[in-house]
Amino acid sequence: MCGIAGYIGKATKNHAIIDSTLKALHHRGPDANDYYHTIDDLSNNLYLLHTRLSILDIEKRSNQPYRLGAFTLIFNGEIYNYLEIKALLIKEGVSFESTGDTEVLARALVQWGIDTTLDKLEGMWAFAFYNKNSGDLYLCRDRFGEKPLYFTNQHDGVYFSSETKSLFHLLNRKLDYNFDQIHRYLINGYKSIYKKNSNFFKEVQEVAQGQWIKIDKNLKLTKGIYWKPTLKVDKTLTYKDSVEKVREKLFNSVSIRLRSDVPIAFCMSGGIDSNALISIASREKRYDVHGFTIVNSDERYNEYNLVKSAVEDLGIKHTSVKLQKNNFIEDLNKLVNSHDAPVYTITYFLHWKLMKAISEGGFKVSISGTGADELFTGYYDHGNLYLELMHDKPETFNLALEGWKKNHLPFVRNESLRDPYLYINNSNFREHIYDDSKIFSTYLNKEWHENYHEKNYGLNLLRNRMLNELFHEVVPVILHEDDLNAMYFSVENRSPFLDRQLFETAYSIPAQHLIQNGLKKSVLRDAVRSVVSKSIIDNPKKVGFNGSIEDLLDTSDLNTREFLLDDSKVFELINKKKIEKLLLKTNLSNSESKFIFNFLNIKIFLENSSNT
Repeated sequence: MCGIAGYIGKATKNHAIIDSTLKALHHRGPDANDYYHTIDDLSNNLYLLHTRLSILDIEKRSNQPYRLGAFTLIFNGEIYNYLEIKALLIKEGVSFESTGDTEVLARALVQWGIDTTLDKLEGMWAFAFYNKNSGDLYLCRDRFGEKPLYFTNQHDGVYFSSETKSLFHLLNRKLDYNFDQIHRYLINGYKSIYKKNSNFFKEVQEVAQGQWIKIDKNLKLTKGIYWKPTLKVDKTLTYKDSVEKVREKLFNSVSIRLRSDVPIAFCMSGGIDSNALISIASREKRYDVHGFTIVNSDERYNEYNLVKSAVEDLGIKHTSVKLQKNNFIEDLNKLVNSHDAPVYTITYFLHWKLMKAISEGGFKVSISGTGADELFTGYYDHGNLYLELMHDKPETFNLALEGWKKNHLPFVRNESLRDPYLYINNSNFREHIYDDSKIFSTYLNKEWHENYHEKNYGLNLLRNRMLNELFHEVVPVILHEDDLNAMYFSVENRSPFLDRQLFETAYSIPAQHLIQNGLKKSVLRDAVRSVVSKSIIDNPKKVGFNGSIEDLLDTSDLNTREFLLDDSKVFELINKKKIEKLLLKTNLSNSESKFIFNFLNIKIFLENSSNT
């Protein structure tokens, strides 16, 4: 895991700019830093900058930029199947000087070219690969977008980096705010942020997941999609077959993601996702697991008893991180200024605290359960969508409805989702996704509105929803925050559920297998039943890693209220009197809590005029 940045174009970058960019990337790679500069035959300057967090082959020989003759690579991420790729290359006569994945990626790209190499890789990555002979520079990002790669195409050339802050250091200026994106976040919430390739700053884009961009020496950009999700359902699969296939792919995914030359920590909740990974690592792979958990005082989100039971059953090391209101605004200010963006949800302020504890525990790698909800059904509306799917089979539907009432309905708070016929009667219902956005739009000084839209993958309603969550609404948000929070403390985060073979297996399963007796993630539960603690495996309640603004911020405190309501650029966008009235409320709804958090983030974001 590292930080990368670069530029190709007509301008020359002095040492002060290079040094300030490397400094801005230091937290992503505190172990080493360097840069490569060359001038091509059309007088283009190429700069490739790298800061290293040493995880595999921690020796200097794997430092970057990594050069092989005319080829140069800078790379952020991990190639988990690098040993298998290396073995293939050795069979073709390729020799190696190091034991890590960087050299494997570089030699594979030289030996096989970009598309063949990418098809063979399993991992997470953002890289820049330069061929001095042709003058071509490739920028590339992994299939699920785990590793970030921002770029901006300016009049003097193309700039790119792992973070917008370092991008602006290399550019030597900040770009203007994108107020459409700011409104999107404020009013429609985090699920709207990745509906378009937009950023909180104008002219900044991300290399898309599963995409490469080639920049030739004429500075022309060509985009290529090297991976599209395989969405082929195998109707012959029985439930038992599905469970066995998922078990095989998940166990393998965890196994290769335990490859590391430094210790690994595990993010741990009371849910099936993190416990599946921890249990596989501990019981099947005999890994010395250390779990880290946020302890929440809000009973809606408190999973401590479940976690404690699992820890005792597995006999693993464990650290609890208790939530406190101390220094919330100061800490949030640090985080927003570091990200050069608002924090997307309250969850990811809490996650930042968790990453801090993991770093203080001496770990450089963490593992989390991102993606399981979107592969195996994890959200409350998935239960309603499953009933819609089963509705044309009366006998099966009645059994599904009985299970839904028993193991699903008791835990649903959203009134709309308490209706089992919700999607049967209205397949277009999506009001819960941009929760109360119509109400919050009235807080704006000027009218702004953007309708909900989703991509149609040509599958049933349930699977279509899950794919939109995976690629456009939820997982991109989680990955963005996972990366920035972990790298703030120089920690690499890994997500074993985001594995190509596991994804293709999960989406080959007939949808009717996904929920059994009202229990979401039934296939996943049964795939890990032999290793996961009994207290976890059949628990129907989804808590989620979440919290309330009231657990972090005392809005009745005079100093806090003064800060929230003092003169600010944010009140050019939002009606101050409405915010003042909202802050006087007690027992905030979930959507109101989220809105206050978003308001506070945008206030801090707009007030931050620094370029550092």
